[in-house]
Amino acid sequence: MTTELTLLACTLLLAIAQIMLTAFLRTQETGTAYNTSARDEAGPPVGKLTGRMQRAQSNLFETLPLFAAAVLIVAIAGREGTLSLYGCWMYVLARIIYVPLYALGIPVIRSLVWLVSLAGLLLI
Repeated sequence: MTTELTLLACTLLLAIAQIMLTAFLRTQETGTAYNTSARDEAGPPVGKLTGRMQRAQSNLFETLPLFAAAVLIVAIAGREGTLSLYGCWMYVLARIIYVPLYALGIPVIRSLVWLVSLAGLLLI
């Protein structure tokens, strides 16, 4: 398996981690009984940290299909190289750094890190 495909797999693990973290935080707010119910009624308002993690997760899900498609295109075409490798590393590391920046509410640096992930996508 190429490094690019390995980094795609790592990004999928990051997505699972973000799903689990957000679910854990929301369960802390609503309780297990509500979270395991059909949730026909709205739960309590989303807390600040949970809201940030939901938005960080949504942000990842906006670019993850693009990243996956780009990596798969490179792999199928056999075009792995320096640019795709650097692009993948930039994307994955930026997405990892993005999560705590969003959790802590750090605005400008978070946006710059997001731009690094976008630049990584373009390199691929």
